Amino acid sequence: MSGALGGWLPGARRLLSPNCDSRPAQTLVTLALLHSISLPRGEYGGEAIERLFTNRLDPSAHPSFRGLEGLRVSTHFLVRRDGALLQFVPLHRRAWHAGDSRWRGRARCNDFSVGIELEGTDDAAFAPAQHRRLAALLAALAARLPLRAIAGHSDVAPGRKIDPGSGLGWRRLLGTLCNLRH
Repeated sequence: MSGALGGWLPGARRLLSPNCDSRPAQTLVTLALLHSISLPRGEYGGEAIERLFTNRLDPSAHPSFRGLEGLRVSTHFLVRRDGALLQFVPLHRRAWHAGDSRWRGRARCNDFSVGIELEGTDDAAFAPAQHRRLAALLAALAARLPLRAIAGHSDVAPGRKIDPGSGLGWRRLLGTLCNLRH
């Protein structure tokens, strides 16, 4: 998994997050875990998400950022509204994106998943460019990792999380990825 490019995907802009660590030994990455994020909520295109994942977010820059002070989170990938792809954590490392989570009876989803953030909110549609990039990203990841399933944050942390939300075209997305199931 750490082979070519040290776990970095070609075509993704690299921004190294310090918020990652080693996966448990012999752990296979079998789950693609989808999230949604915008900072501030509903505003797109700024640097706040990048700053959050690299511990550079100024909590005084917006009233909604105050609650994020000291938060140490990351993801492997961010898909922007225009389809731009950013990578924060190499694939062989564990990103801190799922929190307290469980998938099909297995706890600690960060251990065995790759985190993918979609720039957006849980109550709005994602852009067509994001759907195209996400499908291509998942296909590229499935060629490199033993992925078996794709899930939303809401699936692994029900009652605590609701993202990626209703704006994700699950049926269309899964139709393009015949070897992954929800």
